[in-house]
Amino acid sequence: MQGKRVVLKLGTSTLTHESGKLNIRKMEQIVRAVSDIIGMGNEVIIVTSAAISAGTAKLGLAERPKELNAKMAVSAIGQAQLMHIYDTLFSEYNCTVAQILLTDENVENEKNAENLSTTFSTLLEMGVIPIVNENDSVTSSEIESGHHKVLGDNDTLSAIVAKLTGADLLILMSDIDGLYDSDPRKNPDARLLHDVIEITPQIMEMAGGAGTQHGTGGMVTKISAAKIAVEAGIDMIIINSDNIDNLYALTEGRTVGTRFIAKRRAGQNVRTKTKENE
Repeated sequence: MQGKRVVLKLGTSTLTHESGKLNIRKMEQIVRAVSDIIGMGNEVIIVTSAAISAGTAKLGLAERPKELNAKMAVSAIGQAQLMHIYDTLFSEYNCTVAQILLTDENVENEKNAENLSTTFSTLLEMGVIPIVNENDSVTSSEIESGHHKVLGDNDTLSAIVAKLTGADLLILMSDIDGLYDSDPRKNPDARLLHDVIEITPQIMEMAGGAGTQHGTGGMVTKISAAKIAVEAGIDMIIINSDNIDNLYALTEGRTVGTRFIAKRRAGQNVRTKTKENE
């Protein structure tokens, strides 16, 4: 993989310990890998979760707040903490980061979306890594369901960012290996699907259940994100963040996780795979 524009979504389960506090060791491993991927000639946009978890830990709270106003306030604190850590870690590898906080109207309004796309392009041309999150301090679409929402979760947000920036690939890092044909926690014979050509009703049935206690997403939101990505001609891959080398495997063209193949690229991907296997 070289010369690609990649959107990398980092879930809360990836960035935190079971206690809910930030997993600095894993964050450092991810930052090192991302810096390497950029060094190979690629562009990377990060969509990050864990602002509320970071804020909860920063304030020394025993658990995430339940009231909406408290969640929004804690998110603002956590976002500052997250960016401080990202900036510190990426600086070790001579990389510069920028923060972009989005709300529904940023992507719904055509003019706003155009300006946003230009900002992303300019940052990437400058060699800067945009780090994106939903602005939970002013919108509640993710932390509390509303009547009308566009973003709603960071899986969906990452797919929208990928579409908005014309990315070549969307990678979702989470605490799962990918999409199985049944629940691997209940069925030891569950089979991991490596390639999904079409998101059928059967594929939708395979998705279900919520994420970890610290996150808001599950496989359902990942399938929804895949729909947005593949319709925009962007491949999406789910990989397990327990093994950071999965990122390197992708750069080397190895099969890892579950890849949802974009419709306009489906035939091309099959031909490429066949050629590589010859």
